[in-house]
Amino acid sequence: GVGLYGAAIGLAIWLMAAAAGPASYAIVDTILSAWYGQVALYLVVAALAYHLANGIRHLVFDTGAGLTPADADTSAWFAILFAIAAPIGMWALLTFGA
Repeated sequence: GVGLYGAAIGLAIWLMAAAAGPASYAIVDTILSAWYGQVALYLVVAALAYHLANGIRHLVFDTGAGLTPADADTSAWFAILFAIAAPIGMWALLTFGA
């Protein structure tokens, strides 16, 4: 959750740089294009995917379903695997198109 707050600040900086013009945007683009910027973007998408999957998981829990230990473990592993796979799927979609 704390990392997502940092990502929101990064999004605001990216938008301000885009609005400020090509020179400002080039600085942010250089950072995001570097290996550490790519890792940061992967982690942000993974955190968002994990947050989404866990939110859906807890909505299902609110209905009274999936509360047995085996079901809870399965849904927890699904949330983790979804958080790993979602950024890879997004990269593939953006790179190779639909």
